[in-house]
Amino acid sequence: MPLAITMGDPAGIGPELLLAAWRDRAPLALPPFYVLADPDVLSARSSDLGLSLPISVCAPEEAEQRFADALPVFALQNRADTRCGAAAPASPDAVIEAIAVAVAHVKEGLATGIVTAPIAKKSLYAAGFQFPGHTEFLGSLASRHWPSEPAVPVMMLAGPDLRTVPVTVHIPVNAIARAWTSERIIEVARVTERDLRTRFGIAKPRLVLAGLNPHAGEGGTIGTEDETVSRPAVERLRAEGIDIVGPLPGDTLFHARARAKYDAALCAYHDQALIPVKTLAFDETVNVTLGLPFVRTSPDHGTAFDIAGKGVAKPDSLVAAIRLADRLARGGAH
Repeated sequence: MPLAITMGDPAGIGPELLLAAWRDRAPLALPPFYVLADPDVLSARSSDLGLSLPISVCAPEEAEQRFADALPVFALQNRADTRCGAAAPASPDAVIEAIAVAVAHVKEGLATGIVTAPIAKKSLYAAGFQFPGHTEFLGSLASRHWPSEPAVPVMMLAGPDLRTVPVTVHIPVNAIARAWTSERIIEVARVTERDLRTRFGIAKPRLVLAGLNPHAGEGGTIGTEDETVSRPAVERLRAEGIDIVGPLPGDTLFHARARAKYDAALCAYHDQALIPVKTLAFDETVNVTLGLPFVRTSPDHGTAFDIAGKGVAKPDSLVAAIRLADRLARGGAH
């Protein structure tokens, strides 16, 4: 059974990365996948880049058979603009449809998991999109299709040498302290520990919690949250049998000796989590959504409108996302 890959924003680099991944499928030993897209977008980008790659519009059930000879594409009902770059008109209906249909395909047993190419949130917001991003939308779709399995979507960035989880995600810096609650830390830690066991195959996951404040609050002298919020959460999690330590200063968590002591670092906010993992392995890091009843991965970069259509975008992170989704869907990746 193949993976389902959404095209992302058609004006960004997603379509050309998908074409490049399929072109190099044999030397990269990639598993079968199909793309949910407007076929005209992929055809136009293939032509613009001089690739002339074959595209086969088909049903998901036919994708695995077609994969060897052509890029299988499930045609969306909504059309998308075939131009690329920042000035290209947005195609929000097609972008949203691709994500929603991909989840439906997994529910129907037509795909083993989902890989999502990058989207541009601003254009979706302008069209009335009600979710902060992919992660939250996928959580809503999961609740719709799997009502008996409550979804708690949690973002993880997984690289070769580091996994990080932001406890708070796409919120302004001035809202982080208000969102930093013991309940949220506990919820994220439980999901992370469970998925590391059940999906990544780590028998006894080791977690670490980064402090919210510099020096993890220095005993309450640089902010009290790490004493009043973080530490009680860690104590409760340890009482439940979860192997977690912290809060520890964020500036000493990510060197090699520190990384050897844990399987995932729970971080206070978006940049605290994403900067170290992207610095270590930008081209190989994968965005994984934990807490869903299905596998979902994504490249760790954005739409890159400035280089879209120029043939210089590297598919490495997408390839890593495809490989990780396949391993997770098959029952574990350590």
